[in-house]
Amino acid sequence: MATRRLGVGETLGALNAALGPGSPVWIKETRTRHLRSRDFLAPHRALQARFDDGQVPEHLLHALACLQGPGVAPVLRCAPTPAGLSLQLQRPAVFERVLSAVAAYATPALPALPGQRVLLHCPALRSSPCALRLSQLRTVLVADHLARALRAHGVCVRLVPAVQDPHMLTFLQQLRVDWPAASERASSHTLRSHALEEVTSAHDGRTLSPGILGRLCLKELVEEQGRTAGYDSNLDNCLVTEDLLSVLAELQEALWHWPEDSHPGLAGSPDTGTDSCLVVHVVSCEEEFQQQKLDLLWRKLVDKAPLRQKHLICGPVKVAGAPGPLMTAPEYYKFRHAQVCKASALKHGGDLAQDPAWTEIFGVLSVATIKFEMLSTAPQSQLFLALADKNISTKGTKSGTFVMYNCARLATLFESYKCSMEQGLYPTFPPVSSLDFSLLHDEGEWLLLFNNILPFPDLLSQTAMLDCTAPGLHITARTEMMCKFLVQLSMDFSSYYNRVHILGVSAQQKTGLGHAERYRVKTKEAEDETSRPLLFQEPRPHRFGQMFVRLQLLRAVREVLHTGLAMLGLPPLSHI
Repeated sequence: MATRRLGVGETLGALNAALGPGSPVWIKETRTRHLRSRDFLAPHRALQARFDDGQVPEHLLHALACLQGPGVAPVLRCAPTPAGLSLQLQRPAVFERVLSAVAAYATPALPALPGQRVLLHCPALRSSPCALRLSQLRTVLVADHLARALRAHGVCVRLVPAVQDPHMLTFLQQLRVDWPAASERASSHTLRSHALEEVTSAHDGRTLSPGILGRLCLKELVEEQGRTAGYDSNLDNCLVTEDLLSVLAELQEALWHWPEDSHPGLAGSPDTGTDSCLVVHVVSCEEEFQQQKLDLLWRKLVDKAPLRQKHLICGPVKVAGAPGPLMTAPEYYKFRHAQVCKASALKHGGDLAQDPAWTEIFGVLSVATIKFEMLSTAPQSQLFLALADKNISTKGTKSGTFVMYNCARLATLFESYKCSMEQGLYPTFPPVSSLDFSLLHDEGEWLLLFNNILPFPDLLSQTAMLDCTAPGLHITARTEMMCKFLVQLSMDFSSYYNRVHILGVSAQQKTGLGHAERYRVKTKEAEDETSRPLLFQEPRPHRFGQMFVRLQLLRAVREVLHTGLAMLGLPPLSHI
Protein backbone atom coordinates (compact mmCIF):
# COMPACT_ATOMS: atom_id res chain seq x y z
CA MET A 1 0.00 0.00 0.00
CA ALA A 2 1.38 3.44 -0.93
CA THR A 3 2.50 5.69 1.90
CA ARG A 4 0.21 8.67 2.40
CA ARG A 5 1.78 11.95 1.38
CA LEU A 6 2.84 14.38 4.06
CA GLY A 7 0.72 17.48 4.62
CA VAL A 8 1.13 20.78 6.41
CA GLY A 9 -2.52 20.73 7.47
CA GLU A 10 -2.27 17.18 8.83
CA THR A 11 0.90 18.02 10.75
CA LEU A 12 -0.56 21.20 12.27
CA GLY A 13 -3.73 19.32 13.20
CA ALA A 14 -1.74 16.60 14.97
CA LEU A 15 0.42 19.15 16.80
CA ASN A 16 -2.61 21.03 18.11
CA ALA A 17 -4.38 17.81 19.08
CA ALA A 18 -1.32 16.68 21.03
CA LEU A 19 -1.65 19.70 23.32
CA GLY A 20 -5.21 18.80 24.24
CA PRO A 21 -8.54 20.63 23.80
CA GLY A 22 -8.45 24.31 22.99
CA SER A 23 -7.84 26.80 20.21
CA PRO A 24 -5.03 26.08 17.72
CA VAL A 25 -1.66 27.43 18.87
CA TRP A 26 0.89 26.10 16.37
CA ILE A 27 2.03 28.11 13.35
CA LYS A 28 4.16 27.08 10.37
CA GLU A 29 7.32 29.13 9.94
CA THR A 30 8.03 30.61 6.53
CA ARG A 31 10.92 33.05 6.98
CA THR A 32 14.45 31.85 6.24
CA ARG A 33 15.90 33.16 9.52
CA HIS A 34 13.36 31.19 11.53
CA LEU A 35 13.67 28.03 9.43
CA ARG A 36 17.34 27.83 10.34
CA SER A 37 16.34 26.56 13.78
CA ARG A 38 12.67 25.52 13.67
CA ASP A 39 9.82 24.57 11.36
CA PHE A 40 6.80 25.06 13.64
CA LEU A 41 6.27 27.29 16.66
CA ALA A 42 3.72 27.44 19.47
CA PRO A 43 4.18 31.08 20.57
CA HIS A 44 4.80 31.73 24.26
CA ARG A 45 1.74 33.96 24.61
CA ALA A 46 -0.54 31.28 23.15
CA LEU A 47 0.93 28.70 25.54
CA GLN A 48 0.31 31.00 28.50
CA ALA A 49 -3.38 31.00 27.67
CA ARG A 50 -3.38 27.19 27.61
CA PHE A 51 -1.01 26.28 30.47
CA ASP A 52 -0.03 27.88 33.77
CA ASP A 53 2.95 30.20 33.19
CA GLY A 54 3.15 28.80 29.66
CA GLN A 55 4.91 25.65 30.88
CA VAL A 56 4.03 22.62 28.78
CA PRO A 57 3.91 19.39 30.84
CA GLU A 58 6.77 17.00 30.25
CA HIS A 59 4.54 14.18 29.04
CA LEU A 60 3.15 16.45 26.30
CA LEU A 61 6.65 17.40 25.20
CA HIS A 62 7.45 13.72 24.90
CA ALA A 63 4.24 13.11 22.93
CA LEU A 64 5.13 15.93 20.52
CA ALA A 65 8.65 14.59 20.01
CA CYS A 66 7.22 11.16 19.13
CA LEU A 67 4.33 12.48 17.05
CA GLN A 68 3.11 10.16 14.30
CA GLY A 69 0.04 9.74 12.15
CA PRO A 70 -1.25 9.70 8.55
CA GLY A 71 0.24 12.63 6.67
CA VAL A 72 2.17 13.85 9.73
CA ALA A 73 5.79 14.84 9.09
CA PRO A 74 8.35 13.05 11.32
CA VAL A 75 9.62 15.15 14.23
CA LEU A 76 13.30 15.52 15.12
CA ARG A 77 13.01 17.51 18.34
CA CYS A 78 10.65 19.71 20.32
CA ALA A 79 11.96 22.05 23.00
CA PRO A 80 10.96 25.22 24.92
CA THR A 81 12.63 28.44 23.73
CA PRO A 82 12.17 32.13 24.65
CA ALA A 83 9.84 32.48 21.63
CA GLY A 84 7.73 29.49 22.67
CA LEU A 85 7.67 25.80 21.92
CA SER A 86 9.97 25.16 18.96
CA LEU A 87 9.71 22.07 16.79
CA GLN A 88 11.98 20.89 14.01
CA LEU A 89 11.27 18.07 11.57
CA GLN A 90 13.52 15.23 10.47
CA ARG A 91 14.47 17.03 7.30
CA PRO A 92 16.25 14.21 5.41
CA ALA A 93 13.23 11.97 6.07
CA VAL A 94 10.84 14.68 4.86
CA PHE A 95 12.95 15.25 1.74
CA GLU A 96 12.86 11.52 1.03
CA ARG A 97 9.10 11.15 1.57
CA VAL A 98 8.24 14.13 -0.61
CA LEU A 99 10.81 13.78 -3.39
CA SER A 100 10.14 10.06 -3.77
CA ALA A 101 6.54 10.86 -4.75
CA VAL A 102 6.82 14.13 -6.64
CA ALA A 103 3.59 13.76 -8.65
CA ALA A 104 1.52 13.36 -5.47
CA TYR A 105 2.36 16.93 -4.44
CA ALA A 106 0.95 18.46 -7.63
CA THR A 107 -2.66 17.39 -6.93
CA PRO A 108 -5.25 18.87 -4.52
CA ALA A 109 -5.07 17.83 -0.88
CA LEU A 110 -8.82 17.27 -0.52
CA PRO A 111 -10.59 14.55 -2.51
CA ALA A 112 -13.07 15.37 -5.25
CA LEU A 113 -16.72 15.73 -4.28
CA PRO A 114 -18.80 13.37 -6.44
CA GLY A 115 -21.84 15.02 -7.98
CA GLN A 116 -20.80 18.59 -7.20
CA ARG A 117 -21.66 20.94 -10.04
CA VAL A 118 -20.92 24.60 -10.59
CA LEU A 119 -22.36 26.73 -13.36
CA LEU A 120 -20.11 29.74 -13.95
CA HIS A 121 -21.82 32.64 -15.67
CA CYS A 122 -19.71 35.50 -17.06
CA PRO A 123 -22.06 38.09 -18.69
CA ALA A 124 -19.14 40.12 -20.07
CA LEU A 125 -18.67 37.53 -22.83
CA ARG A 126 -21.93 38.57 -24.50
CA SER A 127 -20.25 41.76 -25.72
CA SER A 128 -17.85 42.18 -28.63
CA PRO A 129 -14.11 42.30 -27.84
CA CYS A 130 -13.78 45.92 -28.97
CA ALA A 131 -16.33 46.87 -26.29
CA LEU A 132 -14.78 44.74 -23.55
CA ARG A 133 -13.66 46.98 -20.68
CA LEU A 134 -10.70 46.11 -18.45
CA SER A 135 -13.03 45.47 -15.51
CA GLN A 136 -14.92 42.98 -17.70
CA LEU A 137 -11.68 41.37 -18.85
CA ARG A 138 -10.90 40.82 -15.19
CA THR A 139 -14.15 38.89 -14.72
CA VAL A 140 -13.32 36.69 -17.73
CA LEU A 141 -9.86 35.82 -16.39
CA VAL A 142 -11.21 35.20 -12.88
CA ALA A 143 -13.93 32.89 -14.22
CA ASP A 144 -11.46 30.98 -16.42
CA HIS A 145 -8.99 30.48 -13.56
CA LEU A 146 -11.75 29.47 -11.15
CA ALA A 147 -13.08 26.93 -13.65
CA ARG A 148 -9.62 25.36 -14.00
CA ALA A 149 -9.16 25.21 -10.23
CA LEU A 150 -12.57 23.62 -9.69
CA ARG A 151 -12.03 21.04 -12.42
CA ALA A 152 -8.64 20.11 -10.97
CA HIS A 153 -10.51 19.48 -7.75
CA GLY A 154 -12.94 17.10 -9.43
CA VAL A 155 -15.89 19.48 -9.72
CA CYS A 156 -18.06 19.40 -12.86
CA VAL A 157 -18.08 22.93 -14.28
CA ARG A 158 -20.35 24.40 -16.95
CA LEU A 159 -19.45 27.75 -18.55
CA VAL A 160 -22.08 30.23 -19.74
CA PRO A 161 -22.55 32.01 -22.10
CA ALA A 162 -21.38 30.03 -25.08
CA VAL A 163 -19.60 32.66 -27.18
CA GLN A 164 -21.18 33.53 -30.53
CA ASP A 165 -18.98 36.40 -31.73
CA PRO A 166 -16.09 34.89 -33.78
CA HIS A 167 -13.92 37.93 -32.96
CA MET A 168 -14.45 37.30 -29.24
CA LEU A 169 -13.48 33.65 -29.71
CA THR A 170 -10.27 34.72 -31.45
CA PHE A 171 -9.47 37.16 -28.65
CA LEU A 172 -10.10 34.49 -25.99
CA GLN A 173 -7.76 32.15 -27.84
CA GLN A 174 -5.10 34.88 -27.76
CA LEU A 175 -5.61 35.15 -24.00
CA ARG A 176 -5.51 31.35 -23.65
CA VAL A 177 -8.95 31.36 -22.08
CA ASP A 178 -10.74 28.06 -22.53
CA TRP A 179 -14.40 28.93 -23.18
CA PRO A 180 -17.09 27.14 -25.21
CA ALA A 181 -18.44 28.44 -28.50
CA ALA A 182 -22.15 28.60 -29.32
CA SER A 183 -23.68 26.12 -31.74
CA GLU A 184 -27.24 27.47 -31.58
CA ARG A 185 -29.27 29.88 -29.47
CA ALA A 186 -31.44 28.37 -26.73
CA SER A 187 -35.18 28.75 -27.25
CA SER A 188 -36.88 31.32 -25.01
CA HIS A 189 -40.45 30.51 -26.14
CA THR A 190 -41.60 29.04 -22.80
CA LEU A 191 -40.03 31.84 -20.79
CA ARG A 192 -41.66 34.38 -23.08
CA SER A 193 -45.08 32.88 -22.38
CA HIS A 194 -44.54 33.04 -18.62
CA ALA A 195 -43.23 36.59 -18.88
CA LEU A 196 -46.27 37.77 -20.84
CA GLU A 197 -48.52 36.40 -18.10
CA GLU A 198 -46.61 38.38 -15.48
CA VAL A 199 -46.20 41.68 -17.31
CA THR A 200 -49.62 42.02 -19.03
CA SER A 201 -50.91 44.49 -16.46
CA ALA A 202 -47.60 46.32 -16.37
CA HIS A 203 -47.88 48.15 -19.68
CA ASP A 204 -51.60 49.06 -19.36
CA GLY A 205 -52.27 48.77 -23.05
CA ARG A 206 -49.59 51.22 -24.09
CA THR A 207 -47.53 50.58 -27.20
CA LEU A 208 -44.13 49.12 -26.31
CA SER A 209 -40.90 49.42 -28.23
CA PRO A 210 -39.82 46.38 -30.24
CA GLY A 211 -38.13 43.75 -28.08
CA ILE A 212 -39.75 45.01 -24.83
CA LEU A 213 -42.51 42.90 -23.26
CA GLY A 214 -43.28 45.15 -20.30
CA ARG A 215 -42.31 45.82 -16.71
CA LEU A 216 -42.24 43.37 -13.84
CA CYS A 217 -42.30 44.31 -10.16
CA LEU A 218 -39.43 42.72 -8.20
CA LYS A 219 -39.86 44.47 -4.86
CA GLU A 220 -42.01 41.73 -3.36
CA LEU A 221 -39.46 39.10 -4.35
CA VAL A 222 -36.64 41.14 -2.84
CA GLU A 223 -38.55 41.32 0.44
CA GLU A 224 -39.15 37.55 0.33
CA GLN A 225 -35.41 36.93 0.04
CA GLY A 226 -34.87 38.89 3.24
CA ARG A 227 -33.09 42.12 4.04
CA THR A 228 -29.79 40.36 4.73
CA ALA A 229 -29.64 38.70 1.31
CA GLY A 230 -27.69 41.62 -0.15
CA TYR A 231 -29.98 42.73 -2.98
CA ASP A 232 -29.89 46.43 -3.80
CA SER A 233 -32.68 48.32 -2.02
CA ASN A 234 -33.39 50.26 -5.23
CA LEU A 235 -34.49 47.13 -7.07
CA ASP A 236 -38.14 47.68 -7.88
CA ASN A 237 -39.21 47.26 -11.50
CA CYS A 238 -37.46 45.29 -14.21
CA LEU A 239 -37.92 46.06 -17.89
CA VAL A 240 -38.42 42.60 -19.41
CA THR A 241 -36.86 42.36 -22.87
CA GLU A 242 -36.36 39.64 -25.44
CA ASP A 243 -32.60 39.82 -24.80
CA LEU A 244 -33.07 39.19 -21.08
CA LEU A 245 -35.27 36.19 -21.79
CA SER A 246 -32.67 34.86 -24.22
CA VAL A 247 -30.04 35.07 -21.48
CA LEU A 248 -32.31 33.26 -19.01
CA ALA A 249 -33.12 30.58 -21.57
CA GLU A 250 -29.43 29.82 -22.06
CA LEU A 251 -28.83 29.67 -18.31
CA GLN A 252 -31.80 27.36 -17.82
CA GLU A 253 -30.74 25.13 -20.70
CA ALA A 254 -27.22 24.83 -19.28
CA LEU A 255 -28.60 24.05 -15.84
CA TRP A 256 -30.91 21.28 -16.99
CA HIS A 257 -28.76 19.55 -19.58
CA TRP A 258 -25.26 18.70 -18.40
CA PRO A 259 -22.84 16.70 -20.54
CA GLU A 260 -23.48 12.96 -20.31
CA ASP A 261 -19.97 12.31 -18.97
CA SER A 262 -20.24 14.98 -16.23
CA HIS A 263 -21.55 12.59 -13.57
CA PRO A 264 -23.27 9.27 -14.34
CA GLY A 265 -26.92 9.19 -13.38
CA LEU A 266 -27.30 12.96 -13.17
CA ALA A 267 -26.81 14.15 -16.74
CA GLY A 268 -29.87 15.59 -18.38
CA SER A 269 -32.02 15.39 -15.25
CA PRO A 270 -33.90 18.65 -14.59
CA ASP A 271 -34.96 17.51 -11.13
CA THR A 272 -31.41 17.01 -9.90
CA GLY A 273 -29.84 19.77 -12.02
CA THR A 274 -31.27 22.66 -9.99
CA ASP A 275 -30.86 21.12 -6.55
CA SER A 276 -27.27 19.92 -6.81
CA CYS A 277 -25.87 22.89 -8.72
CA LEU A 278 -24.33 26.13 -7.51
CA VAL A 279 -24.71 29.04 -9.94
CA VAL A 280 -21.98 31.67 -9.68
CA HIS A 281 -22.40 34.91 -11.61
CA VAL A 282 -18.92 36.46 -12.10
CA VAL A 283 -19.52 40.15 -12.81
CA SER A 284 -17.80 43.50 -12.50
CA CYS A 285 -19.04 45.97 -9.91
CA GLU A 286 -20.50 48.07 -12.75
CA GLU A 287 -22.66 45.12 -13.85
CA GLU A 288 -23.80 44.05 -10.38
CA PHE A 289 -27.14 45.88 -10.34
CA GLN A 290 -28.21 44.48 -13.72
CA GLN A 291 -27.14 40.97 -12.69
CA GLN A 292 -29.29 41.17 -9.55
CA LYS A 293 -32.26 41.98 -11.77
CA LEU A 294 -31.53 38.94 -13.91
CA ASP A 295 -31.16 36.78 -10.79
CA LEU A 296 -34.58 37.82 -9.47
CA LEU A 297 -36.24 37.58 -12.89
CA TRP A 298 -35.03 33.98 -13.14
CA ARG A 299 -36.58 33.17 -9.77
CA LYS A 300 -39.81 34.92 -10.78
CA LEU A 301 -40.36 33.28 -14.15
CA VAL A 302 -39.06 29.73 -13.60
CA ASP A 303 -40.52 27.40 -10.97
CA LYS A 304 -37.34 25.35 -10.74
CA ALA A 305 -34.87 28.21 -10.84
CA PRO A 306 -31.71 27.40 -8.86
CA LEU A 307 -32.00 28.20 -5.18
CA ARG A 308 -28.25 28.61 -4.82
CA GLN A 309 -27.29 31.64 -6.88
CA LYS A 310 -24.20 33.55 -5.77
CA HIS A 311 -22.58 36.68 -7.15
CA LEU A 312 -18.79 36.99 -7.35
CA ILE A 313 -18.24 40.71 -7.75
CA CYS A 314 -14.90 41.89 -9.15
CA GLY A 315 -13.69 45.32 -8.10
CA PRO A 316 -12.92 48.17 -10.50
CA VAL A 317 -9.73 48.40 -12.56
CA LYS A 318 -7.84 51.71 -12.42
CA VAL A 319 -5.08 52.40 -14.94
CA ALA A 320 -2.08 54.66 -14.31
CA GLY A 321 -0.31 55.95 -17.41
CA ALA A 322 -2.84 54.58 -19.90
CA PRO A 323 -2.69 56.05 -23.44
CA GLY A 324 -6.39 56.85 -23.17
CA PRO A 325 -9.05 57.12 -20.46
CA LEU A 326 -11.13 54.22 -21.81
CA MET A 327 -8.60 51.53 -22.68
CA THR A 328 -10.32 48.42 -24.03
CA ALA A 329 -9.18 44.84 -23.42
CA PRO A 330 -7.77 44.37 -26.97
CA GLU A 331 -5.88 47.67 -26.68
CA TYR A 332 -4.44 46.49 -23.38
CA TYR A 333 -3.28 43.24 -24.97
CA LYS A 334 -1.69 45.03 -27.94
CA PHE A 335 0.05 47.46 -25.57
CA ARG A 336 1.59 44.66 -23.49
CA HIS A 337 2.50 42.64 -26.58
CA ALA A 338 4.35 45.62 -28.07
CA GLN A 339 6.25 46.05 -24.79
CA VAL A 340 7.27 42.39 -24.76
CA CYS A 341 8.55 42.59 -28.35
CA LYS A 342 10.44 45.79 -27.61
CA ALA A 343 12.06 44.36 -24.48
CA SER A 344 13.15 41.21 -26.34
CA ALA A 345 14.61 43.27 -29.20
CA LEU A 346 16.66 45.30 -26.71
CA LYS A 347 17.82 42.13 -24.98
CA HIS A 348 18.66 39.96 -27.98
CA GLY A 349 19.00 42.48 -30.78
CA GLY A 350 17.11 42.47 -34.06
CA ASP A 351 13.40 42.34 -34.74
CA LEU A 352 12.45 39.01 -33.21
CA ALA A 353 8.75 39.77 -33.66
CA GLN A 354 9.20 38.82 -37.33
CA ASP A 355 10.74 35.46 -36.39
CA PRO A 356 8.06 32.70 -36.40
CA ALA A 357 9.98 30.82 -33.70
CA TRP A 358 9.45 33.74 -31.31
CA THR A 359 5.83 34.50 -32.19
CA GLU A 360 4.48 31.88 -29.79
CA ILE A 361 6.87 32.96 -27.01
CA PHE A 362 5.86 36.63 -27.29
CA GLY A 363 2.20 35.66 -27.16
CA VAL A 364 2.69 33.57 -24.02
CA LEU A 365 4.75 36.29 -22.31
CA SER A 366 2.11 38.92 -23.11
CA VAL A 367 -0.68 36.76 -21.70
CA ALA A 368 1.42 35.86 -18.65
CA THR A 369 1.97 39.55 -17.95
CA ILE A 370 -1.74 40.29 -18.24
CA LYS A 371 -2.93 37.34 -16.16
CA PHE A 372 -0.51 37.96 -13.32
CA GLU A 373 -1.50 41.63 -13.28
CA MET A 374 -5.21 40.90 -13.34
CA LEU A 375 -5.23 37.93 -10.96
CA SER A 376 -2.60 38.79 -8.33
CA THR A 377 -5.09 41.02 -6.48
CA ALA A 378 -8.09 39.49 -4.72
CA PRO A 379 -11.00 39.78 -7.18
CA GLN A 380 -13.18 41.64 -4.70
CA SER A 381 -10.58 44.42 -4.32
CA GLN A 382 -9.88 47.40 -6.56
CA LEU A 383 -7.07 46.75 -9.02
CA PHE A 384 -4.45 49.30 -10.04
CA LEU A 385 -2.60 48.71 -13.31
CA ALA A 386 0.75 50.33 -13.96
CA LEU A 387 1.65 50.13 -17.63
CA ALA A 388 5.33 51.02 -17.34
CA ASP A 389 7.90 48.94 -19.24
CA LYS A 390 9.46 47.68 -16.01
CA ASN A 391 6.40 45.54 -15.33
CA ILE A 392 7.27 43.19 -18.19
CA SER A 393 10.96 42.79 -17.29
CA THR A 394 12.38 39.38 -16.41
CA LYS A 395 14.10 41.13 -13.50
CA GLY A 396 10.84 42.40 -12.03
CA THR A 397 10.21 39.85 -9.32
CA LYS A 398 6.43 40.33 -9.25
CA SER A 399 5.73 39.97 -12.96
CA GLY A 400 4.42 37.06 -14.97
CA THR A 401 7.47 37.45 -17.20
CA PHE A 402 9.71 36.77 -14.20
CA VAL A 403 7.84 33.53 -13.49
CA MET A 404 8.09 32.42 -17.12
CA TYR A 405 11.78 33.34 -17.16
CA ASN A 406 12.48 31.02 -14.23
CA CYS A 407 10.37 28.33 -15.84
CA ALA A 408 12.70 28.58 -18.86
CA ARG A 409 15.76 28.45 -16.60
CA LEU A 410 14.56 25.14 -15.20
CA ALA A 411 14.02 23.79 -18.69
CA THR A 412 17.53 24.86 -19.69
CA LEU A 413 19.02 23.18 -16.63
CA PHE A 414 17.45 19.80 -17.40
CA GLU A 415 18.23 20.10 -21.09
CA SER A 416 21.87 20.81 -20.21
CA TYR A 417 22.00 17.72 -18.01
CA LYS A 418 20.45 15.61 -20.76
CA CYS A 419 22.94 16.83 -23.38
CA SER A 420 25.89 16.28 -21.05
CA MET A 421 24.67 12.79 -20.17
CA GLU A 422 24.41 11.92 -23.86
CA GLN A 423 28.02 13.09 -24.28
CA GLY A 424 29.13 10.83 -21.45
CA LEU A 425 29.93 13.62 -19.01
CA TYR A 426 27.33 12.40 -16.51
CA PRO A 427 25.77 8.98 -15.86
CA THR A 428 22.07 8.36 -16.35
CA PHE A 429 19.77 9.43 -13.53
CA PRO A 430 19.73 6.70 -10.85
CA PRO A 431 16.56 5.31 -9.22
CA VAL A 432 15.11 7.79 -6.75
CA SER A 433 15.17 5.12 -4.06
CA SER A 434 18.98 5.08 -4.24
CA LEU A 435 19.41 8.83 -3.62
CA ASP A 436 20.92 10.08 -0.36
CA PHE A 437 18.61 12.90 0.74
CA SER A 438 20.85 13.81 3.68
CA LEU A 439 22.99 15.61 1.07
CA LEU A 440 20.28 18.30 0.88
CA HIS A 441 21.37 20.55 3.71
CA ASP A 442 21.43 24.01 2.11
CA GLU A 443 18.85 26.35 3.66
CA GLY A 444 17.59 27.27 0.18
CA GLU A 445 16.78 23.61 -0.48
CA TRP A 446 14.63 23.31 2.64
CA LEU A 447 12.96 26.63 1.79
CA LEU A 448 11.93 25.29 -1.63
CA LEU A 449 10.52 22.09 -0.20
CA PHE A 450 8.91 23.35 3.02
CA ASN A 451 7.42 26.59 1.69
CA ASN A 452 6.61 25.60 -1.87
CA ILE A 453 6.39 21.87 -2.61
CA LEU A 454 4.96 20.50 0.64
CA PRO A 455 2.10 23.07 0.96
CA PHE A 456 1.15 23.03 -2.74
CA PRO A 457 -1.68 20.44 -2.48
CA ASP A 458 -3.33 22.58 0.21
CA LEU A 459 -2.98 25.65 -1.99
CA LEU A 460 -4.67 23.88 -4.90
CA SER A 461 -7.60 23.03 -2.65
CA GLN A 462 -7.87 26.58 -1.31
CA THR A 463 -8.05 28.09 -4.80
CA ALA A 464 -11.11 25.90 -5.49
CA MET A 465 -12.96 26.80 -2.28
CA LEU A 466 -16.34 28.48 -2.72
CA ASP A 467 -18.28 29.04 0.49
CA CYS A 468 -21.75 28.48 -0.90
CA THR A 469 -23.24 27.89 2.57
CA ALA A 470 -22.59 31.43 3.81
CA PRO A 471 -25.73 33.60 4.02
CA GLY A 472 -26.28 36.39 1.55
CA LEU A 473 -26.02 36.92 -2.15
CA HIS A 474 -22.28 37.43 -2.50
CA ILE A 475 -19.46 34.92 -2.59
CA THR A 476 -15.69 35.32 -2.45
CA ALA A 477 -12.93 33.41 -4.22
CA ARG A 478 -9.18 33.18 -3.65
CA THR A 479 -8.08 33.42 -7.26
CA GLU A 480 -5.12 35.62 -6.28
CA MET A 481 -3.40 32.83 -4.35
CA MET A 482 -1.90 30.98 -7.31
CA CYS A 483 -0.20 34.03 -8.85
CA LYS A 484 1.27 35.07 -5.51
CA PHE A 485 2.47 31.54 -4.86
CA LEU A 486 4.17 31.20 -8.26
CA VAL A 487 5.91 34.55 -7.82
CA GLN A 488 7.26 33.51 -4.41
CA LEU A 489 8.30 30.10 -5.72
CA SER A 490 10.17 31.80 -8.58
CA MET A 491 11.91 34.15 -6.16
CA ASP A 492 13.01 31.27 -3.91
CA PHE A 493 14.18 29.21 -6.87
CA SER A 494 16.00 32.15 -8.48
CA SER A 495 17.85 32.92 -5.25
CA TYR A 496 18.90 29.29 -4.87
CA TYR A 497 19.81 28.82 -8.56
CA ASN A 498 21.96 31.96 -8.61
CA ARG A 499 23.87 30.83 -5.54
CA VAL A 500 24.23 27.06 -5.99
CA HIS A 501 25.70 25.31 -9.04
CA ILE A 502 23.61 22.25 -9.71
CA LEU A 503 25.66 20.68 -12.53
CA GLY A 504 29.11 21.80 -11.41
CA VAL A 505 31.01 23.75 -8.79
CA SER A 506 31.30 27.44 -8.09
CA ALA A 507 34.20 29.61 -9.20
CA GLN A 508 35.30 29.88 -5.58
CA GLN A 509 35.58 26.12 -5.32
CA LYS A 510 37.41 25.91 -8.62
CA THR A 511 40.15 28.41 -7.69
CA GLY A 512 41.17 26.28 -4.72
CA LEU A 513 42.02 23.24 -6.82
CA GLY A 514 45.48 22.22 -7.92
CA HIS A 515 46.48 21.75 -11.56
CA ALA A 516 45.91 17.99 -11.39
CA GLU A 517 42.36 18.53 -10.10
CA ARG A 518 41.36 21.22 -12.57
CA TYR A 519 37.83 20.94 -13.89
CA ARG A 520 37.21 20.70 -17.56
CA VAL A 521 35.06 23.67 -18.57
CA LYS A 522 32.42 23.45 -21.24
CA THR A 523 30.72 26.71 -22.15
CA LYS A 524 27.32 26.42 -23.70
CA GLU A 525 26.67 29.28 -26.10
CA ALA A 526 23.15 30.58 -25.76
CA GLU A 527 21.01 33.34 -27.15
CA ASP A 528 19.51 34.41 -23.86
CA GLU A 529 20.04 34.60 -20.13
CA THR A 530 18.32 31.31 -19.47
CA SER A 531 21.65 29.65 -20.28
CA ARG A 532 24.92 30.44 -18.58
CA PRO A 533 28.45 28.99 -18.67
CA LEU A 534 28.28 25.49 -17.22
CA LEU A 535 31.16 23.92 -15.34
CA PHE A 536 31.53 20.20 -15.85
CA GLN A 537 33.84 18.09 -13.78
CA GLU A 538 35.50 14.87 -14.82
CA PRO A 539 33.50 11.85 -13.64
CA ARG A 540 33.81 11.85 -9.83
CA PRO A 541 31.11 9.54 -8.44
CA HIS A 542 31.31 10.96 -4.91
CA ARG A 543 30.12 14.33 -6.28
CA PHE A 544 27.32 12.95 -8.43
CA GLY A 545 25.19 12.05 -5.41
CA GLN A 546 24.58 15.68 -4.43
CA MET A 547 24.00 16.69 -8.05
CA PHE A 548 21.34 14.02 -8.55
CA VAL A 549 19.52 14.76 -5.31
CA ARG A 550 19.45 18.47 -6.18
CA LEU A 551 18.12 17.67 -9.62
CA GLN A 552 15.38 15.59 -8.01
CA LEU A 553 14.44 18.56 -5.81
CA LEU A 554 14.25 20.80 -8.85
CA ARG A 555 12.17 18.19 -10.67
CA ALA A 556 9.61 18.68 -7.91
CA VAL A 557 9.90 22.46 -8.27
CA ARG A 558 9.32 22.10 -12.01
CA GLU A 559 6.29 19.85 -11.47
CA VAL A 560 4.71 22.33 -9.07
CA LEU A 561 5.51 25.29 -11.31
CA HIS A 562 4.04 23.64 -14.40
CA THR A 563 0.90 22.62 -12.52
CA GLY A 564 0.45 26.14 -11.20
CA LEU A 565 0.88 27.63 -14.68
CA ALA A 566 -1.69 25.17 -16.05
CA MET A 567 -4.19 26.54 -13.50
CA LEU A 568 -3.69 29.89 -15.24
CA GLY A 569 -3.87 28.49 -18.76
CA LEU A 570 -0.18 29.19 -19.38
CA PRO A 571 2.16 26.68 -21.07
CA PRO A 572 5.73 26.31 -19.75
CA LEU A 573 8.43 27.93 -21.87
CA SER A 574 11.75 26.23 -22.64
CA HIS A 575 13.56 29.49 -23.39
CA ILE A 576 13.01 33.24 -23.44
